[in-house]
Formats: sequence, structure tokens, C-alpha cells
Amino acid sequence: MTRSVRRTRRMLQLAGAGAAALMALSACSSSDSKDADASPDASASSSAKLSGDVTVFAAASLKESFSALGKEFESRHPGTKVNFNFGGSDTLAASITGGAPADVFAAASPKTMKIVTDKGDAVGTPATFVRNQLEIATLPGNPDKVSSLKDLTKSGLKVVLCDKTVPCGSAAQKALDAGKLELTPASYEQDVKSALTKVELKEADAAVVYKTDVKSAGGKVEGVEFPESAKAINDYPIVLLKNAPNAETAKAFIALVRSAEGQKVLSEAGFLKP
Repeated sequence: MTRSVRRTRRMLQLAGAGAAALMALSACSSSDSKDADASPDASASSSAKLSGDVTVFAAASLKESFSALGKEFESRHPGTKVNFNFGGSDTLAASITGGAPADVFAAASPKTMKIVTDKGDAVGTPATFVRNQLEIATLPGNPDKVSSLKDLTKSGLKVVLCDKTVPCGSAAQKALDAGKLELTPASYEQDVKSALTKVELKEADAAVVYKTDVKSAGGKVEGVEFPESAKAINDYPIVLLKNAPNAETAKAFIALVRSAEGQKVLSEAGFLKP
């Protein structure tokens, strides 16, 4: 073999080794890049990109807990703003199907959520995130000595209920039916907070509301539990809406509600686990 041929072969071997090293380095670099993308820092960076307003339509009974979660969400994601529309679930559902711009709907019953899903205005299947149970709210000190659901049927007692189309009103009727009781209230209120306010302002002697509402009222009312309430526990579903103006940020808010942190806030407010 001539010296020229040996030199050529040696050059080819060196070139091959260099190419192999270059390929290995490139693969390593690519792997490092993928690892970096999957790192917690990269994930946090992605989360930090959430921005803009999110509009949440939520049952009135969620006001205190959702307001707290909204503030927590905004602190975690600077540049975001969570706007709430609290009210009777049936009214909120009608607004959504009527075209009101919103990102998230959290209802106080599957029945009112079905109004939205039947119209095709939701994305995916609504998830139950909490449950709630009824309680009687009386004036502080319970001057009328209300100790049962039956006591609300006494003549001369001014009792208010939620409207029957609202989840708390529907649940109250289920409880009354379970106890084989009939009650004609002084008024039907548009949502649970309106019913509670009547007692807080001493415009009513008692109201059938949720345990969470009695708890949020503090010393303004006194709560009375009753066994029939076990027959009327409401599931609360939440869902992303089809035409959500800010879907990605809305998904993150729903994730917070369903997270361990979100569940802790809701549990402390008196809600039951789903």
C-alpha cells in the first residue's frame, strides 16, 4: 500500500470520528434542551404566561370561597384578573345560553348545569367539585326556638325560601317532601344570599339556606340542622364554556378550584367533598 493511499484512509477515519462526535454532541444538546423544557422552571415559565381577564359565572353560595380563590389565582399569575358574576344558577344558565360572554360556569346543581350542556355551550363533561347541605338560618339566639324543619310550619313564623327554580329552593322542597311537610313562605327569593339577607336584616324569622351560608354569616344568624337535609344534598358541577374568551386561563382557574389547595378553601367554607 502506497503512502498516499494510507494518508487518504487515515484522513477518512479522522473525518468519520469527527462526524460521530459532532452527532453525539448534537444529540446531547437536543436531550438537554428537552430536559430543560420539561423542568419545573420551564413549567412555571409556561404558567406565568397566563394573562388577561377570566369571567366566572358562579352560584351565589360560592361567593366567599370563590372570591378567595380568585385572589389566590391572581397572585399566582400576575397579569390575570378573575371577574365573578354570582347569582341564582338558573338565571346564570339562562344568561350563558342567551349569549352572555363567560369563561367558566359553576352551578349549584346538575339540573341547572344541564341547561347549559343541553344547548352545547360547554366544553367536555362538567366535573363535580363540591357538595352542599341545607341548614335553617334563624335570628341570633334562636328566639322562636326552631329545632326542626317542622317548626317552620308554625303559624305566625315568617319564613323565606329560595325560589323553586333555584337549586337551594329545589333542595328545600325535596327536604319538605321527605318530611311530608307543607310550607307557604313569606317570600321566595331569587338566590340563597337573598334568602339569608332577609334573616340578617330581621325581615324574616328563618330561612332554609346552605350550611356554607350560615357559616359565612357568622353571628348574624344561628344555624339549625335537620335530618331531612340529608335527602337533599346538592352536587356542584363546574365546566369550561364553549365560547370562552380566555380558555387557557379559565382552564387554570378550574384546575385551582379542583386542586388540593382549592378543596381546602372550599372545605373550610363548609362545603362537603365531592
